[in-house]
Amino acid sequence: MELSKVFFNKIDLMSFMKFKLLVLLVTSIFLFSFTTQDDDKNSRLAKITKDDNSHYTNVGNIGITVTNFGTIGHGFGLWPQQPNCEYPLGSGIEHLFDGGLWIGGYLSNDANGSGRVGPFVTTGAVDASSVSNRGGGFEYTNATSSTVVERSSLINSKFFSPTAISHQDLSMNFTDSNKTLNNGELIVDHVPLGVVVKQQCYAWNYPFADFFVIFNYWIKNTSKKYIDSVYVGLWNDTVVRNTNITSPRTGAPFFNKGGNGYNDSLKIAYEFDAAGDVGFSDSYIGIQFLGSSILKDKAHFLTWQYKNTTDPKYFAPQNDVQRYKKMTGYFSEGIVFNEAIASDIKSASNRSLLITSGPYTSIAPGDSINIVFAYVAAKKAGYDDPALDTEVQKANLYSNAGWAIRAYNGEDRNGNNVLDAGEDLDGDGKITRYILPAPPLSPTIKVVPESEKVTVYWDKRAENSVDPISGNKDFEGYRIYRTNLGFDLTASQDMMKSLTLAAEFDSVNNEIGYNTGFDFIEMDEPKIFPDDTTKYWYKFEFDNLLNGWQYLYSVTSFDEGDAANNLESLESSSLAGINRVLPGTPPTSNKEVEVGVYPNPYYGSAIWDGGYERLRKIYFYNLPEECEITIYTLSGDIVKRIHHNQQSNGSNIRWFETFASDEKQKMSGGEEPWDLISDYDQAIATGLYLFSVKDISNNNIKVGKFLVIK
Repeated sequence: MELSKVFFNKIDLMSFMKFKLLVLLVTSIFLFSFTTQDDDKNSRLAKITKDDNSHYTNVGNIGITVTNFGTIGHGFGLWPQQPNCEYPLGSGIEHLFDGGLWIGGYLSNDANGSGRVGPFVTTGAVDASSVSNRGGGFEYTNATSSTVVERSSLINSKFFSPTAISHQDLSMNFTDSNKTLNNGELIVDHVPLGVVVKQQCYAWNYPFADFFVIFNYWIKNTSKKYIDSVYVGLWNDTVVRNTNITSPRTGAPFFNKGGNGYNDSLKIAYEFDAAGDVGFSDSYIGIQFLGSSILKDKAHFLTWQYKNTTDPKYFAPQNDVQRYKKMTGYFSEGIVFNEAIASDIKSASNRSLLITSGPYTSIAPGDSINIVFAYVAAKKAGYDDPALDTEVQKANLYSNAGWAIRAYNGEDRNGNNVLDAGEDLDGDGKITRYILPAPPLSPTIKVVPESEKVTVYWDKRAENSVDPISGNKDFEGYRIYRTNLGFDLTASQDMMKSLTLAAEFDSVNNEIGYNTGFDFIEMDEPKIFPDDTTKYWYKFEFDNLLNGWQYLYSVTSFDEGDAANNLESLESSSLAGINRVLPGTPPTSNKEVEVGVYPNPYYGSAIWDGGYERLRKIYFYNLPEECEITIYTLSGDIVKRIHHNQQSNGSNIRWFETFASDEKQKMSGGEEPWDLISDYDQAIATGLYLFSVKDISNNNIKVGKFLVIK
């Protein structure tokens, strides 16, 4: 297969949309991993269609792309269609360029080390400059039919499986045993260790666990050699920037703004935005070592400057010997992580992070070891300058890292790798990991937009939830959330933070909550919608809303808490089943009802628009279920034809691509947005315009007019 290069230079927004369409066609033949990072980070080794980089975590609040060839992220080659390491999900704040699994060791003929050669390091990815120069990276390959497999423990998920560990499991296998890629191209300077890797990623939607993703690796020696003095690590080129403000296509100004740090007690390396979109990307990304199948293990932290080959401490390793030395914990001879280095790396720069574990004495042929890491994200705490890295600011990061440790420990509550008395919850005699206390199930909700009104319905399934720790049915009540006007018109959209509590209802006759009962929201008979078998027993209405404005709605369930296990009341995720809706007029074919446009007149600085020409929009209302809208100039020239149906939601215009990133917004069925862009891809000028609406069901035609003032 011929190698291809894609260069993202200064392209205007509309050209970029056309380019996206081209990429969709091209990726039917190729899957790309190209992007721009400094002058020579603009090319990537082309991976063919047998490789799978189409999966990413999306059940919680962090979106990480994973692959079946040992890498993490996509180097912004799939941006903005697919998150790289986005947190909060939907915010546009990315935290990673790319990363990959590293395995280093020596090859020996036997357990005594005879015939020992090495060291050799197999890398999933390395510094981008090295990749573009064929100096390493992409050293894992996969079977012809190999793909990323998704499973879920959520009963209502299309990926539901009783074998799933988390709300979203992503499972993949790859090997380092080949010296060529799947297309026959030589992997330069690659000496296989002879391992097969089974990787699983676990993500949850619980509010106390939706900010980390666990990466679980089983590494099996399938060669006839012993692998000794083994180190396993995750290398990452982290970057914390707000892509709604600064596009990754800008190159160097995007990537050289990160500050770094390391906490040895939590074994977590991290990055923050020290000089880029400060205040608009106020978060941390941490890569944390959680543990392994070997009781006595240790973590090592390394960092180096991109493209640096001269600095004695921060040089970027160029070969297996140098990489292995870094994996053992040495920045250079005799220099390990210390206070001076900790101070140096807080300043803004373009660095790589490497966290490793080892040494593992030996892996015999046929034997395996298990190593577990986590990607942990967090918002900065407190009110210190967002460009700094104070202990107060790291409070959320450390708390979130603690929850990742708790998830990994599972039954092993004190983390000593031993089943102590009372810890074997399932009675199988071994440590079961990845057990978290669970809130009640998230209700299934249905949100119906109407004119100036929204009605929220939900079911009762949460009320039969059983806590996995206590074994009790501990449902207590419901909370209804919504967003306020204009939450979406910000540079950074944090959906969870934007949701505000609108109402709360809980059980009576106990000392928990407000004892409101459910009479106010419970219906006498369940509501059933067409093509939906769910029985919706509860209803809550929101009135006096503004048509054409975007709102998010969510319903959560919460439990009583568990005093015996020192757990406060737990609440289901407000992001699970979240509904994005726009109130508006319902569809109508009534001849007496006039069609119209709002706002009319339209002024170019309307408050609901963004800051660009193509982020403008108006709405046609009182439309039939299916119709054709035609806009004319006063001289009769056709400006635009729009086909409307009851499912239309404006996802084809730029405003919703920008301010509704999931493009799952639901409209009332009788309205259609238009971005004031003609069929010839031009913004319309100031003036009076005419329009007609042809009802497809009966061929009736209605007309109207509107004024645009820029």
